[in-house]
Order: sequence, then structure tokens, then C-alpha cells
Amino acid sequence: MMNKLLFHKRYIHCVRIPFISKLLVKIIMPAILLSISGCASTSQYDAHTESDVLDMNSTQQLSVKHSGGGYYLDDGPGDNPPGDLHLIPDAVPKLEPLRAANKRPYKVMGQLFEPMTTLEPYNARGTASWYGRRYHGSQTASGEIYDMYAMTAAHPTLPLPSYARVTNIHNGNTVIVRINDRGPFLSDRLIDLSYTAAYKLDIIGNGTGEVIVESILPAEIKQIASSDDQAARPIDKVKNEIEAYLQLGAFGNMDNARIYLSHIQDQLPWLQKVIGITRQNGLFKVHAGPYASHVLAQQAANTITRQLAIRPMIVID
Repeated sequence: MMNKLLFHKRYIHCVRIPFISKLLVKIIMPAILLSISGCASTSQYDAHTESDVLDMNSTQQLSVKHSGGGYYLDDGPGDNPPGDLHLIPDAVPKLEPLRAANKRPYKVMGQLFEPMTTLEPYNARGTASWYGRRYHGSQTASGEIYDMYAMTAAHPTLPLPSYARVTNIHNGNTVIVRINDRGPFLSDRLIDLSYTAAYKLDIIGNGTGEVIVESILPAEIKQIASSDDQAARPIDKVKNEIEAYLQLGAFGNMDNARIYLSHIQDQLPWLQKVIGITRQNGLFKVHAGPYASHVLAQQAANTITRQLAIRPMIVID
């Protein structure tokens, strides 16, 4: 068995077992969990008794976390993740009707969860985890299809659908996600993020991260919509004027610039599609971009600094 220190350094992953029927689950679930506990040497759970099985509607799922070498049950990032994940925009909050089926209390492994039935203030600090390719294309608790590259998340009790602001307390990165799934169900887990949301918060490498989750309420949603309407009017006219680039280096000859570009591409594969060499004022400059705004450029620069310990310069072209 791994000791706790090693356990926390490994990736934490999620097994989501769809509900079939109460009777079938009560017969099969103990055998499945017993089998899992026998195969995964670092399972956080022992086999569960009949009273601990899932009692939910057909779109809700059981989330069981395990650790071990690599990704549990082949979960993890996709084989060919997009190279521009940092450019994927946050979810845009909008007023949506809450699903009646997801308002009902439900029980997971003997623990009763009572979902919020209205949009109301919520602010909590805890551990975020993420789930990836194993569940990509599967049905979520809301009935929607899970897209690991969308800005979504799972939460045990927040209304479905609703929106939340998630902030990594260690680096200040903030994202807005659409809550459309249930989970995680461990007491030390607060929220399960999509792969892209976790990537933008910079918690992919550790598997988990300490975050603050805040619900986004109707008043703020209306304010955001109003701001978006005002900003949308001139955006087409000035789009090219505000595009920003990141300058990672400048060299007196092309050979040195190419060597440096190759090094950056090897170290940061996600940057490959947006990085290149431009010649300006007799210098060969390694630029990444364009980014649609100074804010997006700064977010990308922060990520590069964390991963390579270099500080890109933002330039407006």
C-alpha cells in the first residue's frame, strides 16, 4: 500500500458507474466494488455493503476516487489535446431553468445529498479534482454529454445547470464554469473540473488543487450580459487593433531564433500552433499569439512563466 505522502503526489481519478436500476445495482455493485478494491492497491474505499449503494435518478452517477501509478482506468488527458486550451473562453453565464430531476435529494454510499433548489449565495473553499478522457462523450447527471474540453464542472449540491467562479488560491487563476454534473462524493473533494478548466487553473500536474468556489447569481448574470452587449458592438471594428502577442525572445540571427523556438516547442507542446518567428527592426523575434485581448495574453504569459521560469513580454501589434 502506498503511504499517504506518495498517495497525495499521484493523480486522483474518478470512476463513474452509471445507474441501471436499484435492483440491479444492489446485486451487482458490491461485486464491482469488491473487484475494484482487489485490483487497485491504493483504493480509498473498501467494498461497500448493500446499504451503501447509489440511490439516484438515471442521469446521476457514482464517483469513486482511486490513486495509483498513472491514470486510474485509463482516465487522463486525451491523446491529442488541442494546442490552444489556454484560449478556450470561460463559460458565459446565462439564466437557465433548473432541472427538476436534479433537485431531488439522493444518496451515495450511505451519504445523503440535498441539492440546492434555487440559485442562492454559495462560497466554499476546498480541494478540486478533474476528470478526463474516460468520461469524454458520456452522459452527465444533467443529461448533457460530457466534453472534457468545455468549461464545465461537477458539484454534489449546486443547482443543475448553474454557473460558478473557481479560483486557485495558490496562483490566483480564476475560471467560470457551468455546473452540469454531480460529484465528487469524497468528503475531502469540493468540485470536479473538466480537463480544460483544470488546465486553466494549473492543477493538471498535481491532479488536485485548493480552490474557492463561488456561485454566480442572477444579478451578476444580468450584469455580465449587459456588459457583453455593450462590448460586442465595437468589437468587430477594433478586433485587429487590440490583438496582443507574447515575445519570448529576440535574436540577431535566424539560427539562434530557430534553436530557441524548437526548445520552447519541446517544452510547451500546447504552444506549438501559436508560436513562430517574426523579423522586426533587424531582429528575429519568437512570438506567440495573437491573443484577442491583453487579459488573455497575460494569462498565457503567467502559464509560461510557471512552466519555464521565463517572463514573456506582451506586445501589441
